[in-house]
This record gives sequence, C-alpha cells and structure tokens, in this order.
Amino acid sequence: MFGTKKPLWGPQPEQKKHYDAVLIGGGLHNLATAYYLAKEHGMTNVAVVEKRFIGFGGAGRNTAIVRANQRTQENVPLYKDALDLWPQLTKELDFNLMFNNCGNVNLMHSEAAMKAARMNVSTAQFLGVESHVLDAKQTKELVPALNLSQDITHPIHGSMYHPPGGIVRHDAVVWGLAKGAAKLGVDILQQTEAQGISTRQGKVTGVDTSRGHISTPKVMVSAGGYSAGIISHLLGLKLPISVLTIQAMVTQPLKPLLNHVVSSGAYHVYCNQTLKGEIATGAHMDPWPNYTTQVTARYIKHQAEALTEFLPCLRGVKFMRAWGGLADMTPDMAPIMDGNDPLDGFFMNCGWGYFGFKSSTATGRYMAEYMATGECPQRLRPFTFRRYEQHKLMGETAALVNYTPDN
Repeated sequence: MFGTKKPLWGPQPEQKKHYDAVLIGGGLHNLATAYYLAKEHGMTNVAVVEKRFIGFGGAGRNTAIVRANQRTQENVPLYKDALDLWPQLTKELDFNLMFNNCGNVNLMHSEAAMKAARMNVSTAQFLGVESHVLDAKQTKELVPALNLSQDITHPIHGSMYHPPGGIVRHDAVVWGLAKGAAKLGVDILQQTEAQGISTRQGKVTGVDTSRGHISTPKVMVSAGGYSAGIISHLLGLKLPISVLTIQAMVTQPLKPLLNHVVSSGAYHVYCNQTLKGEIATGAHMDPWPNYTTQVTARYIKHQAEALTEFLPCLRGVKFMRAWGGLADMTPDMAPIMDGNDPLDGFFMNCGWGYFGFKSSTATGRYMAEYMATGECPQRLRPFTFRRYEQHKLMGETAALVNYTPDN
C-alpha cells in the first residue's frame, strides 16, 4: 500500500551532473538550509543527498521540545530566533507544524540549583527572552500533578519557567520543509550515499555519490550524529565530537494532565503530553560513546522510577514505544558551524548534541546566508571550529566534558 504513494514533496528526481550546492544529510538543518537558499537567495539548483530517507536520524528521533533558555549570550539569541520562526514557517509553508508554545518548566532540586536558575533567568531576560524563577508552591500551581513531598530522592525547591518554549511536531517540520524546498526547485535525493568530496587547489569541486559524480563548488555536511564520521571519512578532518546514544519513549494515551514541558536535571528526565495524550519522555545520554540506536531495559527502568517519583499519578501507566537516537557532543556543549575552512566551498553544521532540533530552522537560515554570500553571519561567528585551538570555548558547561569508554 505504501509503495504506491508518492512522497509529499514529489517523486525522486534524477541526479544532475552539476549543482550550485550539495547538502549531505537529509535532516532538518539541511532541509532548512536548502529551503532558505532557494527562497531568500535564489539558489534553486541545490541537492539534498541522504543515504537513507529524510528524517531518518535525529530529526525523527527526538521528543519535539523547543526552547531558548540556554546559558550563554551566544546561544540564547540563536534559539530565540528559532522560536520566533515556528509560527511564521507554519504560514509560509502552508503546513501545520503543530507548534504549541505551552512553556517549559525546569525543576530545581536544591538551593544551589535555584541560584543557577536565577543566573539563567537573568541572562534570558537581559537578552529579551521571557523566563521566570518560581518557588515550589508557584511551580505546583503551574503543574498540579507534581509531588512536592520531602521523602522523594530529589525534593522540588522550585523551577525555571520559560513560557515561549514548547513542542513542535518534528515529522511535520521534516515534511513541511521538504515540500517547501522541493516546490522551489531543490532536488531531494534519498537512498543516495555521499562517498567522496573532490577538491582541487584548496577548493571543493564535487561530490561522488552512489548514483555518480556531481560537480559543485559548495558542499555542506550536516548529518546529525553521523557528521563527524562523514567529515573524517571524506576529508580526513577530525572534529572534537563524541557520539552517544540518547533514548526516549512514550506511554499509553492518558487524559490531559500535563500542560507544560517538565524537565529535571537531577532526575535526568524530561516529559510532555502529546496531542494524542501520550507522555513523551526522554532520559540523559548513555555515558559512553557509541553509535547504536538500540534501547535498553536499564533506561526504561530508570525512566519509570524517576517519572513516578515527581509525577506519582503515572504509576501503573505502560510504556508503549521506545527508541534511541544519536547525540553528537562537543566538549563545550555548543555546535560547530563554519565554512570555507580548511577548504573553500566546504561548510559544516554539526556538534549539536541533543539541542539540534530546537534551532534547526534558524540555523538553516543563517547557513543559507553563509553559503550564498560567503560571509559568515554575525550570529554564527562564535561557533567556529577554530575556537578549540584558540581556547575560546563556549560557556554552556562549567567545565569541559570528555566522553570516553571509561565514563
């Protein structure tokens, strides 16, 4: 039955011998870049090359949460740009992206965490992003199902409330951007593996795919958890990125009980209630680098124990599905967005960890500007990969994070 259906964005086109730009990876960042290259810069002779199918990786394996309550003055505006884009894109693409800015509630479980929340809120407010510190009673009024008792592992002291955040249907974003890009002339080449990048005298000249050679002066790799491996394999450039599995799951459908995204760093849990009534919930990453997308009984057990401590009404509820994705982590928990270095015409957009979905549309727009004009937009300049050799790391973490098999 499914084999007779045409993709929403049209039938598979023939691969051309030349494109003005080739984007390796069929996830949200490249689909957004392709869309904005065509829409805002008139570059329509563009191909998105995907080894499997669009949305196969992180774009289709996340819990759909969006927010702009990060820590640094470089990150917060980028994520705010993305929050502002969701309603605009819904109209522009004429496609329901199911954006619900229900707000994010980050639980705090100690006075030290409350102090850190005050600093985050001050940063957000200084940068024009709405965010508030709530005490335990105010948090309970916002999320009545919370357990405020002191006899749980991590008693709740308060929260950081970020009203502009929420959830967006990730599959809808993939399909909407693919449809929008294809309508403007972009070729989306699924089941097409990038196997080599040709260069001459320090410039990109082409891409070898499983369907043949493409001549092109511009190539971008943005393939989520696979980006660092692809860049290393095709160009020999090694990036400070570790890839770790991150797992998520959904429960059976329930009557409405959660009106906000609720997360807890101490419990390593985040959750929201979908439009179908399921509780979609994710855990922290596996502690060691690996490329598996398998789920484990350990995380299902952890998720059940943690969730039912601070949301006891979920006791007895069944998990219906579980899945794993890949998070490409940098030492400073900030992405790498760069271009024309070390090769003219080569661009990369990777190292997003578990934040990639949240800013994909805004980042795609900025990367499109970068590729079309050759000038790095001001917003992206701090994210150069040279920051690691220049000791100009981002401040998303208090200390550098090193992921090894010994973790």
